Formats: sequence, structure tokens, C-alpha cells
Amino acid sequence: MCRGDDVNCPDFEAHFRQFKEEINPGRRGFLGAGLMGAGTLAAAGATGGLSLVTPALAQTSAGNGPSTPSYHYLPANSDTVHWGYFSKTLKPQVEVDSGDIVTIETLTHHAGDDLERMVQGDEGAESVYLWTKDKKGVDRRGAGSTDPSVYKIGSGDGQGVHILTGPVYVRGAEPGDVLEVRILDCAPRPCANPEFTGKSFGSNAAAWWGYHYNDMLGGAKREVITIYEVDATGDKNWAEAVYNFKWVPQTDPFGVTHPTIDYPGVPVDHSLTSRNYDVLKGIRIPIRPHFGTLGVAPAEAEYVDSVPPSYTGGNVDNWRIGKGATMYYPVAVDGALLSVGDPHASQGDSELCGTAIECSLTGTFQLILHKKANLAGTPLEEMDHPMLETQTEWLVHGFSMPNYLDALGATAHADIYGKSSIDDAMRDAFRKMRKFLMTTKGLSEDEAHSLMSVGVDFGITQVVDGNWGVHAIVRKDLFSGRA
Repeated sequence: MCRGDDVNCPDFEAHFRQFKEEINPGRRGFLGAGLMGAGTLAAAGATGGLSLVTPALAQTSAGNGPSTPSYHYLPANSDTVHWGYFSKTLKPQVEVDSGDIVTIETLTHHAGDDLERMVQGDEGAESVYLWTKDKKGVDRRGAGSTDPSVYKIGSGDGQGVHILTGPVYVRGAEPGDVLEVRILDCAPRPCANPEFTGKSFGSNAAAWWGYHYNDMLGGAKREVITIYEVDATGDKNWAEAVYNFKWVPQTDPFGVTHPTIDYPGVPVDHSLTSRNYDVLKGIRIPIRPHFGTLGVAPAEAEYVDSVPPSYTGGNVDNWRIGKGATMYYPVAVDGALLSVGDPHASQGDSELCGTAIECSLTGTFQLILHKKANLAGTPLEEMDHPMLETQTEWLVHGFSMPNYLDALGATAHADIYGKSSIDDAMRDAFRKMRKFLMTTKGLSEDEAHSLMSVGVDFGITQVVDGNWGVHAIVRKDLFSGRA
């Protein structure tokens, strides 16, 4: 019997919705209507209205996969996640064809801040966060060494922090191709602790890597974590603070003491903290569920720190990368190797204090492969950076260093953190938007400069990820007067 996993079933859509409700009771209505049928998905976006994928390219790319897409489900557990890094060496967790639909569970790497609310009772999260004096559910956390004689604070040394589910191998994907990732759904992962039924929770850490940290009033530095509550039933579309606490040194189960938030997943012992429940009273934060880290594997190194974003995407941290958006990524390795994580319930542009509301989510994606041979003369030709498309806008992402891995070589992981510059990120975003307007919209350089000044919005994506980001937004309706 189809349980939402057979797109050939005539009742696929109904069975899919029922399956989603079974695994996520309280999900109904949270973000509006349910998923469209598979046939509708294949036609959505690419053929309607202004899109980077022209109708001709959409028709050609449809031949890169089977006529009817398949459905896949990838849960998050200790066997399916990699913590703190992208890698072209990873074994795929699932293989898909172009056009296939895959639902992927993602876990926040900050769940250790409140195990009771974000881990307890959740079998997948418990397997990932398992840490006793004898064992860790996921030992390596970061792109650093796994040799106990080399690492200082734990395997991987925290050189990268995000829990990433995957990778997903896209059959036929090769370097030079472009992978289109349509985000069909994005929903909070309900708390599995019966004490908090119908709720989800997230953590916001105002941490040492935050932009604010060296500018504290009075000069006293501190790391403060705020726990937020999200309504998973759909009755409320906002988050509210539950409590905050100041980080105090924590000793992990292996006996290593962490005076600061220097290693992901350290379980916080709240008998050592002082929780303040009188915080942000009466303030409602609009929910904008999205994936902070989504991208394909780079080719330049075997293990790549998950924190700095780059030309293959990764930790872009743009709150617009949520339901209804489409991302385009240049494929750098065979199979593309797409991974997703760093789920957020909400974030502001800049992610100023270091994190968003870090909250576990489940997303559903459709993956479309566009072959290099078919890109000539299309807007995707020479696509060498991550690009975001919504129903109404196009966004390019500029970074302090567009491809820091190539530019900095063997020491890129360490050196990029000293190279961040808003000036450089702004210049990269400006150059990418200029190229987009000239090559995709046929503007002259002078026309592009004028339009960017009067009709394009530049914003600070983030100033906390080692490779800082600036995005440029151009509305599609600016071109509505054209034939």
C-alpha cells in the first residue's frame, strides 16, 4: 500500500499528507496548504512566469530523469548525519534521479542547550546526541583531526558545527552542471517529550563569534543563550522566549571542560546555570522557517568546515531559503552530494549575535538537474555561485571571498576567519548582480549600474560565518513592461 512513497499511486497526494500527519502530529496547517501532487510539482516554477529556468530548458531537463518522479524519505539519526563538515568522500545516504522528491529531517546543532525540550524522547535526536563517558553517537564534529593525539577539545575539533543530513547523490550530476533545489515544504520538528506536546523549541546563542561580542556595554564579555518556544500545531505563527542563561564552564562526558561554546553538542548541565524566565516578555518573533546550511560538496578539499559559505552554497544563512524558494548550485563533484542542516525557526538579516533561533525542521525538496551541455544561452549559463529565486525576486549572494578554498589553499579553513570584510562581500554581490543583469536581462553596463542604484536592494546576509555575506535582491516585476 502506498504511504506517500509511491508517486505512481493515483492517491499519492492524499497518502503523502496522511503520512506527514502521522509522523508529525500537530503539523496540520502550520505553513498553509499541503504539498501539490507530483505532476504539478514538475511543472511549478520553471514554466510559469519569469524564472531562471526557461520553458525550453525545463523541457530539455525533464529528460534527465524518469517521466514520473520517485519519492524518498531521509530521517536524521546517527547513521545519516555528518557533523560539522561537507565532504566529497562521504557515502551517499540516498540516491535520486533528476525530478525526484525527497523529504529530509534536519536537527539543530544547539539542542544540547536544552536536552529536555529538544532531544528527550526523540529517537533520532537521541542517537545523534548520545554522549556518555564511553561513547558519542556521532564522534567526529568538525573538519579537524580525528586523531586523539592531535585534536584538543574533541574529534573534529569543532572546525565546523552544523549537523548535516545526507548527502543526497543525484544520478547523472557532473561538474559544470547546475542543480536546482525547490523547497516544497519546511516544518518544525515537534518536541517528543510529552510534557511539551504540540511545541517545538530552538536556541539562540549570543556567542563569542557574534558581531556584538567585542562591543559589550561596560566591556564585560559573556555568552548568553535564549531558549525559544515555537507552536507546532499551527495556531500561532510566532516564537516566544522561554528563558535565557549565561554560559558557564561545562565539562563534557569525556572530561573536557569548555569555558566557552567551543565544541558543538556539549550537553548543558542546568544545575550549574541560572535560568532567567523573565525575558523578552510580550515580544512575538514572526516564524520564518528556513535552512541556514544547504549546498553541495566542494571539490577543493576532502573535508570542508561547514561554517564559511562558498561557491557551492553551504552556510549561506539567508532566511529566505525556506518554503516556496528555489536555490541553484553549481555542481562541483559527481553526484552533487547535497546536504542540508542548520535549521532555523527565524533569523534576521546579519544573524548579528552569532546564531538564529536554531530549531530542528523537516523539509521536502524536489531536485532538478540541468546539464552543462544544455545551459548555453540560458540564464544558468556560467552559474558559478549559489543563487536564490522566489516567486517575486531573484537574489545573488556575495561573499568576502567567493571561493575561499581555491584562493587560500591548504590553510583556507583557518585563514578565512581573518579575511572577512563587508566591503569585499558587497563588491562581490555588486559584481554578481551586474553580471546577472547584463547577461540575463540584456542590460548594458551603464544601465545595470543605474538600475542597481535605484531598484536593487543590497542587504547584509550574515557577519558571523567566517566568510561574511551580502545579498542583492532584484524584483521580477521591474521587468514586467518588457515583451
